[in-house]
Amino acid sequence: MAVGSKKAVYAALFGNLGIAITKFIAAIFSGSASMWAEAYHSTSDTFNQVLLLFGMKTSTKASSYQHQFGYGRELFFWSFIVATMLFGISGILSLEQGASSLLMGHYKIENVQLSYIVLAIAFGFEGNALRIALKAFTKTIKAKGEKVTLSSMVTEFKESKDITILTVIVEDTAALLGIGIAAIGIFLSDITGNSVYDAISSILIGLILMFFAFFLAKENRGLLIGESITGKEYKKIVKSIQEIPEVNKLITMRTMHLGPEEILVGVQVNLIDELNTDKIELVTDAIEQKIMQIIPNTNRDYIFVEIEREKRD
Repeated sequence: MAVGSKKAVYAALFGNLGIAITKFIAAIFSGSASMWAEAYHSTSDTFNQVLLLFGMKTSTKASSYQHQFGYGRELFFWSFIVATMLFGISGILSLEQGASSLLMGHYKIENVQLSYIVLAIAFGFEGNALRIALKAFTKTIKAKGEKVTLSSMVTEFKESKDITILTVIVEDTAALLGIGIAAIGIFLSDITGNSVYDAISSILIGLILMFFAFFLAKENRGLLIGESITGKEYKKIVKSIQEIPEVNKLITMRTMHLGPEEILVGVQVNLIDELNTDKIELVTDAIEQKIMQIIPNTNRDYIFVEIEREKRD
């Protein structure tokens, strides 16, 4: 697991822990529904980061007889639990808080200035956590020799299997949106004297969180089922194998992520005729080396090459 990923998770963890405490204080003294929604959100995010760190640790356990390809998918599992918590705790509680406030009717928001201060501090912490996560995210793009553009970032976001970075980015983006909506709701309720804006803000925060949670769950579902390498990596491997003179034809190649970096690769190739056993072994080794050049972080033990020699009539 990349150091940048772990650093981003720790930054989000400590930031959310402090933010959750201050938001609960502000919610208690203000009575704001949107502030309660934000407090639930930050509390959920704090536990989420703990689960991600736990998943990062357990995913690095050595392979065993029962799990012969390692525990890399542990991280995908715990990330899925994080998405479930974001949906179930943050989203539903925020919706419930907003709906209850609407049904309750008019209520007065106290200590508005305290809410603004807490939201401003939260915005700073969340913004810094997002900055660290984006720095680690763009570092991956640069490592591929590509320029960091909006297009390359969108592509990397779609293709990345580093679910920890994706989770932190999604959570922090949702948090910043939630803070903005809460601030607008409290402001409108304060200047109009109508608490309905505050209640609606809580509902909107809940809907946003549920949307982002669904997106995360969808991403993790694909990884849990088993996703292949990117199309770009696939084409590079195919081209490099076909460039080996002794390879007559690449018959099939199947890949599947066993973790963010661990990849299972199965290749079946047809070789030219009249190759002896020693030469076939050298070709097999060359194929493995070609694959490792393109996906260097995977375990070589997870690469399987099946050789088929050309048959004469």
